[in-house]
Amino acid sequence: MDVLHERSRGRRFFPAYIARSDEASAVLFLLGEHCGEQKVRPEPCVVFNKRSIRVRQPGDLCFPGGRIAPGLDSLVSKFLTLPLFPLARWPHWSTWRNLQGEDAKSLALVFATSLRESLEEMGLNPLGVKFLGPLPPEDLRMFDRVIYPMVSWIGRQRHFLLNWEVERIVYIPLRDLLNPENYACYRLNMAPRGEAGVVEEKGDFPCFRHKTHDGEEVLWGATYRIVMVFLELVYGFSAPNLDTLPIIYGYLDKRYFNRGR
Repeated sequence: MDVLHERSRGRRFFPAYIARSDEASAVLFLLGEHCGEQKVRPEPCVVFNKRSIRVRQPGDLCFPGGRIAPGLDSLVSKFLTLPLFPLARWPHWSTWRNLQGEDAKSLALVFATSLRESLEEMGLNPLGVKFLGPLPPEDLRMFDRVIYPMVSWIGRQRHFLLNWEVERIVYIPLRDLLNPENYACYRLNMAPRGEAGVVEEKGDFPCFRHKTHDGEEVLWGATYRIVMVFLELVYGFSAPNLDTLPIIYGYLDKRYFNRGR
């Protein structure tokens, strides 16, 4: 919590136009305790949604979130600062409110967006969330979007009500994310996009491999980069260089980019 606060203190963290921006999105970077498949004691995990086949980028791991709804989220943001609500319980809220007034309003708005989307997508109880702080924004150039991650801790909630956008919840222990042996180079062939695309694109991307009894989940792309920023800020951890990692292969067809439109 203190590291995230220090990283964002004393600078303009959000653009003045964020409430009116079509590009701004918020996600809730979720942390919580979970028992692994071996039924051992609970351990700290990062909590992901796995995107369903009914949305764009199906099968990817992501955080719950979406675009800002200025009217609704502005209203919700006012409740979050009331006593006993998540922002009021955040030790650094008074500092933001007193010294970073406009940024404090934007922070409350973006946090409200992430909570609303989490309630819609996975039935997350907003009152059971402990806010830890913001992460630097992630510029998602492929989809003309800027993502603002809000880091939070889930309390006692263990069961979620998933909507049509989410296939299931995936817990990845922090211990595994801090193990360099779990990282790989994701070599992707991508189908042509748009009318002008005539040949497949290829690319190498850093990724994290999470092995389960059902197989393997691959964390990559924007969500991977957000996680890496968190691990570097809080733990001083960096993934191995891409050219030193083992290679795994994947393919993205046109449905990956166009489904849900």
